[in-house]
Amino acid sequence: MILTTTNSIENHNIIDYLGIVTGVAINKETVAMGFSASKYYTKLQNSIEAVKEEAFQTLQNNAANLKANAIVGIKVEIELTTSNYAMVSVTGTAVKVSV
Repeated sequence: MILTTTNSIENHNIIDYLGIVTGVAINKETVAMGFSASKYYTKLQNSIEAVKEEAFQTLQNNAANLKANAIVGIKVEIELTTSNYAMVSVTGTAVKVSV
């Protein structure tokens, strides 16, 4: 599946727009600040990376359910909830492109 933040894909024509798809994931493990800021930021970074991968997988599965072979206009939002859970939301437009 082709993924892009742009609204078009070079050397491919968009044949059909299939709908907006979303992937959301949240890490249920709290990222707490301890005595070491560097350990906190490393743990936060690792948490976000893992959650981001899960969100992208959900995004691609939702697009595949629509018979899409690409997603354009992808937007990624990363948040820390009030309880310090890392949350990632990924949204884009599922499309069918010429191969």
